[in-house]
Amino acid sequence: MKLINKRILITRPKERAKEFTELLTAEGAKPIFFPVIQIFPLSDTSQLDDTLRSIANYDWLILTSIHAVEAIFNRLQILGLDFPNHIHVAAVGMQTSSSLSKYGIEVDFIPTIYTTEALADDLGANMSAKRVLLPQSNLSRDTLRASLSSAGATVDEVIAYHTLKTQPEPQAIASLRSGVDVITFASPSSVHGFVDVLAENEIDIHNLPNNPLVACIGQVTASAVREVVLPVHIEAKEHTIRGLVTAMKEI
Repeated sequence: MKLINKRILITRPKERAKEFTELLTAEGAKPIFFPVIQIFPLSDTSQLDDTLRSIANYDWLILTSIHAVEAIFNRLQILGLDFPNHIHVAAVGMQTSSSLSKYGIEVDFIPTIYTTEALADDLGANMSAKRVLLPQSNLSRDTLRASLSSAGATVDEVIAYHTLKTQPEPQAIASLRSGVDVITFASPSSVHGFVDVLAENEIDIHNLPNNPLVACIGQVTASAVREVVLPVHIEAKEHTIRGLVTAMKEI
């Protein structure tokens, strides 16, 4: 599909949409900002800080988003703590891995498929009797913690940042009502936020103007779309924003 003049809805937080917008614009598309979630730092970091003061007790740090990376390493810097050299670091994908480089952290493990399920499956054999620190969002699913625990790990899950639902601007709502070509999702949280926004604005999610295609960054997000009984037309093979743009072009 040629993206020239295609109206493409971006549901991720606007502050995280810079690369996506640039890639779409370069293809001649017309990005429409429709943020349905927003990422916020913790207002009370006491529990996170207490955990980080004992970080040397862990064997693995598992990071499932760039937000978790920033939350953990910003707090370590504020607390004046060094990251222990003996801790192994796992990242769910290349973007998360890349975000660690600015803190001078090398990643020991990235799953073959960029999903939390693949991460748990690939790491499982090495997790017996290991202590794992798993920083998450307040809206994160329990799947990864449960899988690692089943593999014999002791997993301490800590809230590192908040994901809150938000309302797009009226102009964005009007753009959706007038019809778009593609709706994009980069996380399950965006899917759930989108469903809530449409319900609050009395828009029928199963009868959207112009019958837009639905494009997902990967398997986990696609599963969340199917759970709300929406079709998935495009699924990125490479679970990155660049991969999502490529998948849209290839359909």
